[in-house]
Amino acid sequence: MSERLPEVSVAQGLAQGIAALPEGTPPAMRQACGSLLVDVAGICIAARRTDFMRATVQASDDPGECTVIGQAQPRSVAMAALCNGTAAHGEDYDDTFEGGPAHAGAVVVPALLATAERHGLGGADLGRGLAVGAEVICRLCLVAPKLVHKAGFHPTAVFGAIGAAAGVGAALRLDARQLVDAMGVAGSMASGIIEYLAEGAWTKRMHPGWAAQAGYRAARLAQAGFTGPRTLFEGEHGFFHAFARTHEGRFDLMLEGFGTRWLAADIAFKPYACGTMAHPYIDCARRLVAQGLDPSEVEGIECETAEGIVHRLWEPLANKQNPPNGYAAKFSIPYAIAVGLLRDDAGLGEYEEAVVHDPAVRALAGRVRYVVDPENPYPRQFTGHLRVTLRSGEVLEIRQGHFRGGVEEPLSFEDLVKKFRANCGYGGVDADRAGELLELLSNLLDAPRMDLRALRCA
Repeated sequence: MSERLPEVSVAQGLAQGIAALPEGTPPAMRQACGSLLVDVAGICIAARRTDFMRATVQASDDPGECTVIGQAQPRSVAMAALCNGTAAHGEDYDDTFEGGPAHAGAVVVPALLATAERHGLGGADLGRGLAVGAEVICRLCLVAPKLVHKAGFHPTAVFGAIGAAAGVGAALRLDARQLVDAMGVAGSMASGIIEYLAEGAWTKRMHPGWAAQAGYRAARLAQAGFTGPRTLFEGEHGFFHAFARTHEGRFDLMLEGFGTRWLAADIAFKPYACGTMAHPYIDCARRLVAQGLDPSEVEGIECETAEGIVHRLWEPLANKQNPPNGYAAKFSIPYAIAVGLLRDDAGLGEYEEAVVHDPAVRALAGRVRYVVDPENPYPRQFTGHLRVTLRSGEVLEIRQGHFRGGVEEPLSFEDLVKKFRANCGYGGVDADRAGELLELLSNLLDAPRMDLRALRCA
């Protein structure tokens, strides 16, 4: 027999918190929302000519008035959200929440830009929706840490659909009952398995876009009176039972301090174009080279790592040492260490096919091994460690206990502007045009009405 249903469900408590928020962009989230807009738009421009975006845009040909960033032709609201979300996450260069990991910006920015453009909303509504959507995704990460990945699902994909529904609902001023329905409907739209890890298939790239358009559709269905389960999260057949294989979880963390304590204000931004947990290892590799290490003298490298990331970034080890393509390389710590040592970076250029198949890079990646550290603090912190044995027998060791770009060492807005300009250049947009786009994006939260046509590029 089922347990007695709660008088007030988790979704109802969350919806009440969203509906009670003051008008406009929450002040505590204004800087984060502005940074998300700039970062996501730049990444979309960088990805605009890629093979995966050509396929996505070609397949998403529903006509409409909503902007696909970096593309000439507008699309329907749902297809613009799908395309922009795919572009934003396609190079794995987008923001992350360290307690997840999950990539909120690649979901909520596409969902809310398309919503604002389609429904004639202004910057205050845009900011409100961005803040709510990102916060809901971050809080979902805390309920059952690591279990969604362990069950074979991508947290950004499944949490993203719920967050997008909440964010779009907040921007469209859905009431508390409608917000419950929106999230409940989105729960049946959430999807995204992690089998892309096997051979570097493209499916992870479209997960945030799919979540963005699903969230929009769910919110609109709820607005029209379509109902969803109020016990979405904690129910016997609910979201966490489906995607984390558990009925247990810290559901209190979804509600505690909502509207006064914004976890999403500490969203981290990436300096490298690859899986977040690889970043501290890259920093360690670059620091060793800066201290005088000659990569040609490396006999072997042993890294301490968290058990929770082994199945995604370390195993099968032979495949991670020899990734089949540039996308697979983004989820390989051995490869990340190799390019950090040999090329002093892990930007977009380091994941192009010519670099991935460079014999020197592959040879060095083949010398990287790992051991599991049972005391590693993942997912609360992302850490890096290299123990390098040289051909001479000398051993060098280096550690980094945090993710650069995160809470302990955040990127400044000036850093994000530099990244934006570099991404524009990578996508074939000149410096003058990049400056104009930066000004547009920097003022969106104050715009009386969305006009994103300048973000369309031939």
